[in-house]
Amino acid sequence: MELLLSPLIIILLAGMFLYSAVKILKEYERGVIFMLGRFWRVKGPGLILLVPGVQKMIKVSLRTVVLDVPTQDIITRDNVSVKVSAVVYFRVLDSQKAIIEVEDYLYATSQLAQTTLRSVLGQADLDELLSARDKLNQDLQRILDRHTEPWGVKIATVEMKHVDLPQEMQRAMAKQAEAERERRAKVIHAEGEFQAAQKLADAAEIISVRPAALQLRYLQTLTEIATEKNSTIIFPLPVDLLSPFISPRKGPDKE
Repeated sequence: MELLLSPLIIILLAGMFLYSAVKILKEYERGVIFMLGRFWRVKGPGLILLVPGVQKMIKVSLRTVVLDVPTQDIITRDNVSVKVSAVVYFRVLDSQKAIIEVEDYLYATSQLAQTTLRSVLGQADLDELLSARDKLNQDLQRILDRHTEPWGVKIATVEMKHVDLPQEMQRAMAKQAEAERERRAKVIHAEGEFQAAQKLADAAEIISVRPAALQLRYLQTLTEIATEKNSTIIFPLPVDLLSPFISPRKGPDKE
């Protein structure tokens, strides 16, 4: 019985040894290896052999991480309370620093993103927060990248997702937008009236110089009236138009 158990124990121990000693890292993974508690080297990808009990490996992913920043309550520089959420894209560039320089780089980056979001957006006005989001995103990315560089973490992009305004502020902005639209409509109407008056003044000046233009306009108006289906048309006839016909004609024998 003891002879039968011994091979099984040996096989079991060998399997445990191989499981602890052989590691396979994917293309996007790196292994930070410690020997007797001290940093030894970074290895991977591929097959990694470790000495059980002497060497220990911590895997680090080099892929881009998408980090959701929870909604933060922010008071802008003009004392408006808003709720802002964001998303951060980052990746590990230096596996050794990501493991040695910070306890948990994922948690540390998340906390840093939240505090930086409140700090940067709290220095902006509400109008800037709504209209200059690209500039604020770049400021957030630059500040975060500067703080995470010692951890071997590269911040690629920071984007604000949602900016929630209080209901009273939304109503005030809606009234402001409506007033602005009314102002633009009145300005456009006034400009149209001015242009029309200018054209009429130009036409009056032309008619004053050439009275025949008035008669042509009168005849054109009659043509436009006649195109409509009216049974009777009553219109005044200018005396100037008939003056050539009713003026006395002087014969050759009259003085």
